[in-house]
Amino acid sequence: MKEDLGHLRKEMESLRTEFKELKQIHLDVNRIYSDSLITLRGLTQHATESAEKAACAAEHSANCSERCLEAAAKAASTNVIETAEAASAAASFAAQSAMESAASAASAAAAVAMAVAHHAEDASAQGSAVAADASKKAASFAAKAVMLSNKAAEYARSARSHGG
Repeated sequence: MKEDLGHLRKEMESLRTEFKELKQIHLDVNRIYSDSLITLRGLTQHATESAEKAACAAEHSANCSERCLEAAAKAASTNVIETAEAASAAASFAAQSAMESAASAASAAAAVAMAVAHHAEDASAQGSAVAADASKKAASFAAKAVMLSNKAAEYARSARSHGG
């Protein structure tokens, strides 16, 4: 009987130790998970902001292309070939900038999507939607900038052909 009681005490102590270890593991995992969530929220927020800034940059590039188009049109009508060509080149650079901004927005949107894939949380899902929308806007502005750049190049070609 004493042996059985001693054996039960050993078993009980072993279970108590195992329970303490499991409890500590659970606390450690929970802490790591919480830390990961905080980091993930931060990354999601930064990637979303990056996508929105890239879309804004693409919009500015498209606006720049539009002004360059106007300058190229005026220069072509007044027969100032070099000015038309410079405006056309500026529009081309603005279009390139808009395309790179669109690519940046798409990359940020992809980063947010990956964050959501790792942890489907409301904040991450909302960030993903915002980043995807920003990426769509950036691509639209980039397309507009390219179209305007092409028109500016047409004005420059027209000025060249009429001027010489």
